[in-house]
Amino acid sequence: MRRFTGLMAALLMLGGVAYAGDAPRLPALKLDPARVAVAGLSSGGYMATQVQMTYPEWFPSAAIVAGGPFGCAGGRLDLALSTCMKGVPAPDVAALAAKAKERSAKGEIGALKDLAHGRVYLLHGKDDALVSPAVAEAGARFYEALRDGDPALKALVVNDDGARAFAHNLPIAATGDDCDKSVSPYLGHCGFDAAGEIFHQLFGKAPRNAGEAKGELRRFNQDAYRPDGADAFLASTGYVYLPPACLGGKRCGLLVAFHGCKQNADAVGEAFVKDAGFNRWADAYDVAVLYPQTRASTAPMNPQACWDWWGYSGDNYDSRQGVQLRWLVGAVNAMGLSH
Repeated sequence: MRRFTGLMAALLMLGGVAYAGDAPRLPALKLDPARVAVAGLSSGGYMATQVQMTYPEWFPSAAIVAGGPFGCAGGRLDLALSTCMKGVPAPDVAALAAKAKERSAKGEIGALKDLAHGRVYLLHGKDDALVSPAVAEAGARFYEALRDGDPALKALVVNDDGARAFAHNLPIAATGDDCDKSVSPYLGHCGFDAAGEIFHQLFGKAPRNAGEAKGELRRFNQDAYRPDGADAFLASTGYVYLPPACLGGKRCGLLVAFHGCKQNADAVGEAFVKDAGFNRWADAYDVAVLYPQTRASTAPMNPQACWDWWGYSGDNYDSRQGVQLRWLVGAVNAMGLSH
């Protein structure tokens, strides 16, 4: 039996497979709460707006790539696939903004006043055939409706960047022939450094130029942060990138970067966490990057390993009781972010 166990362990190591129990917990850092933000692509973009709206006191700034307005699906998969992806019928921005205000007043999501000094960067390509540009535009109109409807939010910065020609992907600085396609690993070689622009929009001018990433990309045990032991429908292992300054004990910022559907590590390996471009800019800004990972499942039905933006994890998925949102709170709290 011992020989069999040892052989299996050796085979698993050769195959690059590791149990979650073999991955360490997240490191505790000296985090600067004034430099914390969230970003995401596609389902990760919807997740980013959910994080921002649910916990604006922690995440007042967000970058949303190819995503739509908060609350769009309303817990309905049919709406997610039609209104919130194809834009038919179009999202009712006024109704969604009014609903967000109502939910905030009830305490289901965060206090909208905490968005007052936040920044929202909405990036989407003109050639996106999966999430209609009209849906992404509705995302921008949603934030503008919140800002324009409340004098306390007049300083909220909303930057709608929708004039660039690319498909349903995250553009990267390198050039190639897939910018107008939506193909795995969904990193379009467009000659546009979306990660650099996201850092600039969320954290301001770069303190120094970005070079090759010189920090550490580590795996961590995501199961260690299950809220009250509940299944958050995530993979066992996630990733975190630590710039040299953060490793050296310097006070650092934090960016949570959500992958899109079919862009999780089980599907694309480490392409997103290594090649999206965030890590080298993280070095320039002294900002750690947390890369949570979902998992595909048939029960609940989530075969493409999307983040939950329509309710597969429960009716409260986009509230402070949402299991994936509570998981994130536990993870960033472990890294040193608290309020």
